[in-house]
This record gives sequence, structure tokens and C-alpha cells, in this order.
Amino acid sequence: MRDLLLILAYAALGAVAAGLLGAGALWLLRKRSVAASLAVVAAVTVGAMLAGTLSVARAMFLSSHDLGVVTAVCAIAAVISLVMALLLGRRVVAGSRALTAATRAFGDSDSFAAPRHAPTAELAELGRELAATSAKLTESRERERALETSRRELVAWISHDLRTPLAGLRAMTEALEDGVAADPARYYTQIRAEVERLTSMVGDLFELSRIQAGVLALTPARMSVYDLVGDAIAGADALARQHGVCLIGQGVEPVPVEVDGREMTRVLANLLVNAIHRTPADGTVAVAAHREADSVVLSVTDGCGGIPPEELPRVFDTGWRGTAARTPPAGAGLGLAIVRGIVEAHHGHAAVRNVPGGCRFEVRLPVAV
Repeated sequence: MRDLLLILAYAALGAVAAGLLGAGALWLLRKRSVAASLAVVAAVTVGAMLAGTLSVARAMFLSSHDLGVVTAVCAIAAVISLVMALLLGRRVVAGSRALTAATRAFGDSDSFAAPRHAPTAELAELGRELAATSAKLTESRERERALETSRRELVAWISHDLRTPLAGLRAMTEALEDGVAADPARYYTQIRAEVERLTSMVGDLFELSRIQAGVLALTPARMSVYDLVGDAIAGADALARQHGVCLIGQGVEPVPVEVDGREMTRVLANLLVNAIHRTPADGTVAVAAHREADSVVLSVTDGCGGIPPEELPRVFDTGWRGTAARTPPAGAGLGLAIVRGIVEAHHGHAAVRNVPGGCRFEVRLPVAV
């Protein structure tokens, strides 16, 4: 037992000495390539084994011939280990440089192409993560461009929509000031209508700014979809009668939801007003609500004749008002953007699709538990 402990002590001393030398070498080469570090690690491994073996051999008083054999075997193992470490290091360095070049190209061309053959699983995983990040950044840039385009369109449309009523208000006030208005009462009524229109437009802008800034304060409460739809239909009934449109509720299920009643009423009101304005006289606007799994789907179907397929993805964009296929409304194209913002603030989803004779707007909300 004593001899075994002595042998272990000699082996440990030799291995520790080689390890300390290797640690020093790694610290000195800490800013060099990974190939140099791998070579040092291989050298330390073989050196520790060689130092321990030679220490034990000398302690055991082996013959010179036996000591030479042991030393030769260890030296051959050391050479092979160093060669393999250098080869592996070169592969890793080549893979790292290829990944570096691909990353540099990503910064210059906004696209990332991962190297086809990575020398290690870690480098391959890093390449996949960079590719995924590149895809997310591309999507984000496209979304930012689309948002910037919609903002420019919004500014242009708002400028146009403000200019028209302001010019009318100026003309009517000048006529009243000069005393040339044949029917002042009619002018006052028209001025009030234009002011209400401008007030509504400013209110929509303020609501949209709160939504986009993420400061829309919600006060959710448990209520039935049946009551929510009923209140919305009652509020839009007068406008529907004025335009000769039949407003009906179809298959409205009393599903419980937890929403901000005021904001969700605004969502349905915007959808109903939009549908009524786009549906011709004697047409029908139908409101429905049904449960699907853990969600409730509220839908508003109009008789607008449909939306061109190429415009469907832009319906909820800020400032969208359609083309000649759908006559632009008097508003600034903010209603549907507000709808989407409020619905998403309730962790829901708003969508639109064409149906025979018109289109259907759908709002999907989570069911209250």
C-alpha cells in the first residue's frame, strides 16, 4: 500500500507541474487563436502523462533500456496528439473565419448566409441563431418600411381632409361676417357639423397615438357578448336607417368575455359604421358572434362588393382607405387601425376576408374563464 501511495504521489507531482506550465502557457496565449489553445491543451495532457510516467519510472529504478522505451512511447503519443490538435484547431479556425466573414457580410448587405459546413456543433448552432436573427431583422425592417409608408400616407390624407372643412369653415364665417349669408341658420348648422367632423378626426388621432405608444389604459370587466353586440346594434341603428341599410344580428351566442366595455363598443361601432357606409341602400349588414374553442369570434358582414385581394393585407394599416373599387369614406382611414389596436390590447386578433357580395370583418377574443 505504501508503494502504491508513493507511485501516486510521484505521478501527481509530475502531472501538477505539467498542468501549471500549461496554465501559464494558456494565459500567455489567451489572445491568440483557438488552434494555439488546443495545441497547448494537447501538450499539457501528454506532458502530464509523460511527467507522471517518467517520475514513477525513475522512482522505480527502471533500467536505462526500459526507461528509454517508456520515453519513446510517450514521445510518439505526444507528437500524434499535437498533430491531431493542430488539425482540429485549423478546422475550427477556418469555420470561425467563415462565420466571421458571413457576419460581416450580414452587416453590409442586410442578409446572413450561414456557412454550409461548420466544424463543430456550437458553431453550427451559432450560425443558425444568426440566420434566425437575420430573418427577424429583415421582417422588422419590412414592417418599419410599411409603417413609415402608412404614416406618410396618413399625413397626406389628414392634410387633405383638414384642408377641405377648414376652407369651408373660413368661407362660411367670412360670409356671416360680411352679412351676405342668405340663410344664417343653415350656415350655423353646417359649421357645427364640420366642427364635429374635425373633433371626431382629432379624437381618432389621439386614440391611435395612445394605442401606438402602448399607453391605452383598459378597465376590463366580465360581460356577455350578447349584451355587447346588442348595445352596438342599438347605437348604429339610426345611421343604418338613414342610409337605408338593414342591420341585423345573426346567431349571437351569450359567451362571457372580459373586456373594456367602452373600448370594445368603439371597436364594434367603427366596424358597423364602416360597413353601413360601404353597403348600398337596401343592403344588409349582419353581426354575428359564436364560440370557437377558447375564443369568441365577432363578425360584421357588409355588402360592399368585396376588397381587391392585393389590398386585403393593408386593410388595418393606418390611413388605409381603399381604391376606386371601394369608395373612400369621409374619415381619415383611422377607424380600422384603431380596431386592430384595441383588439390586440385585449390579446385578440382582427382579420378580414371576402365573402359573396361583400366582406367580413372578424374579431377574435379570448373567452373569460
